[in-house]
Amino acid sequence: MQQSPKAEFKKSENNRSKSVSEMNTNNVDDEVMEQGKLWRDAEKKYPWYDAPPKVKVTTKKGLCHMYIELTFGLPPRSVFELFTNPDNLPLVSDKSWRQLLVNKKRKVLKRDGPRQIVEVDKVVAWDFLWWSGGMPININAVENEKDLRGKYKKQKMKFMKVFEGSYKVEPIYVDFERLCNQKEPKSPEEYKKCSGGQGKIASKDHHQDHHDSAQNASRYGCQDASRPVRKF
Repeated sequence: MQQSPKAEFKKSENNRSKSVSEMNTNNVDDEVMEQGKLWRDAEKKYPWYDAPPKVKVTTKKGLCHMYIELTFGLPPRSVFELFTNPDNLPLVSDKSWRQLLVNKKRKVLKRDGPRQIVEVDKVVAWDFLWWSGGMPININAVENEKDLRGKYKKQKMKFMKVFEGSYKVEPIYVDFERLCNQKEPKSPEEYKKCSGGQGKIASKDHHQDHHDSAQNASRYGCQDASRPVRKF
């Protein structure tokens, strides 16, 4: 099922309270709510359209390297929540709307302020000739809510010796040309000041995955850079 960004935004707003209380970031809810109101108020007058995902796949020294760039009409903290909250729907599907990576289970192993280490169980979709299915994967992930970045590495996974990656969420100052005299701000604080608190913030996610490809490329789609990727 396709999930609209605005519906996911509402879901993210509802789920923030639990994550925020755990990480003692008291102002996150207010920021998300403020941005949510700005996006809703501007939806008709200044509509936003997510750019198509950019995907680049290379193979080097037996490893498959996949680079994905996604844009979201959501503020960075809400996008980070999409990656880290197991209750959210999977983000990416293929051309038949099959989810490529499904969240199953999540356990916090260690917490240090905004940084935490978690154990995550997921299911990765695979294709081989006319067969398809899902492969369980157990990974450890390091998440940093302050820097809005994370990295992960497989712990238990059949058929693959290497499966690891990282991501980073960056802000897009949507209205800076209109509200900041076309001068792009260098920080959210500067943007809020020059826009009078009326500037919407979208997000860009840089995602990198690396895994062994020699015998599994055709099975897991590593070498198929033309495969359509859909969000929600």
